[in-house]
Amino acid sequence: MRPLTEAETRAVFEKLGKYIGENIQLLVDRPDGTYCFRLHRDRVYYLSEKLLKLAASVPRDSLVAPGTCFGKFTKSQKFRLSVTALDFLAPYAKYKVWVKPGSEQSFLYGNHVLKSGLGRITESTAQYQGVVVYSMADVPLGFGVAAKSTQECRKVDPLAIVVFHQADVGEYVRNEDTLT
Repeated sequence: MRPLTEAETRAVFEKLGKYIGENIQLLVDRPDGTYCFRLHRDRVYYLSEKLLKLAASVPRDSLVAPGTCFGKFTKSQKFRLSVTALDFLAPYAKYKVWVKPGSEQSFLYGNHVLKSGLGRITESTAQYQGVVVYSMADVPLGFGVAAKSTQECRKVDPLAIVVFHQADVGEYVRNEDTLT
């Protein structure tokens, strides 16, 4: 387990910035202590300084997950955000999309959000902006990328894609062998 290099930190913060903007600072400097990002086996973990000190005494081979996995680096060194980061992204999300109860299941099976399933969308959401997807009961379901801006969403036909699927909580069941 090691600290992120400057290039890795930039890649992680750029990806997080797409979803929570300048609220990244609130993730690191929290009222309950200081938190940090660490790299272990190509995965980026988010953990407190206290837990970091305790994890230092565990051998690397025996260490499975020192904190919450925020994502992983691909072989081409691109950062891919994981669904396990959803609980930390949702409270600070700048742009949100709410889906109707009928399309929740479709989204949780890994499908994109269609205009017909769109309940609400945050005003002034730009195209290709990272969004957190909620149910109408304000339960975070996952995150994705806005395929259309807020203004375009009003004009498109009901079968047009408005949010590209990135990750959802259904992955806990579908990919339980690979999630750590």
